[in-house]
Amino acid sequence: MNQLDATFAALADPTRRAILARLIQGEASVMELAEPFAMSQPSISKHLKVLENAGLISRGRDAQRRPCRLEAKPLAEANDWLERYRKIWEGNFQRLDALLGAMKAEKAPDSTDQ
Repeated sequence: MNQLDATFAALADPTRRAILARLIQGEASVMELAEPFAMSQPSISKHLKVLENAGLISRGRDAQRRPCRLEAKPLAEANDWLERYRKIWEGNFQRLDALLGAMKAEKAPDSTDQ
């Protein structure tokens, strides 16, 4: 699986997106990340493993703690990929707006005919 596929697969799960949102605030332990969820620590660890394999988080060593931290590069790459398509869609919408404006102008009654 390439990096972009791994990123989108990891982002497909709402729990993993919530974990990433929490890590925006700074690093956190597995227990801290598990707090808001009604799931076991092994379940959270599975989600963290998916995020780590996708390169979206990294885990450090701090004595007994293994804090998780957000890694921005895969998200930036996904954003770059999405940005190309956003530009295409914006261009399509601008052309559609222009076409609708022209059609509306053609249908408008000529005020000089009255």
